[in-house]
Order: sequence, then structure tokens, then C-alpha cells
Amino acid sequence: MNKSDLVSAIAEKSGMTKKDSEKALQAFLDVVTEELEKGGKVQLVGFGTFDVAERKAREGRNPQTGEPMTIPASKAPRFKVGKSLKDSVNQ
Repeated sequence: MNKSDLVSAIAEKSGMTKKDSEKALQAFLDVVTEELEKGGKVQLVGFGTFDVAERKAREGRNPQTGEPMTIPASKAPRFKVGKSLKDSVNQ
């Protein structure tokens, strides 16, 4: 399912127009993105939690040359699935 399929499904389930559904979806994505940029988290009970994982700097190797190199520290968004969603998928 891609974004336009998701917008159509939201419109069908909610009774909203596709245009309003797209605005709602975009607003959700914007809010989650802004919260993660601030280092916060978004928790939807039963569905899951969006948060940011801190990755420390570490030593790695260039796969082409085999030379050691330093991989810089970074932040990565992640999603931890909630129990209800996990149970629904596993039925």
C-alpha cells in the first residue's frame, strides 16, 4: 500500500473526502516528524511508539578497500510495535 492507497482507505473508512484525508494524514506525519526532531516520542497506546534512537560513533571498515574508518554518531527514527497491533498481525 502506498500513500495514495492509504489516503483512499482513510477516506473510505472515515467518510471524509480524499482531499481531507490527505490533509489529515499529512498533518499526522508533520506532527510526528516535528516531535522526533525535538527528541521527543509519540506513543499511540495499542499501536506503537515512534521515537529516536541514538547511535554512538564507532569504528567500521570500508567494504571496497578494507581500510578502517570512523562512522560518526547519528540519530535514527524507530518504531516499536504495540501489543494490540502485534497480536492482530499474529492471528
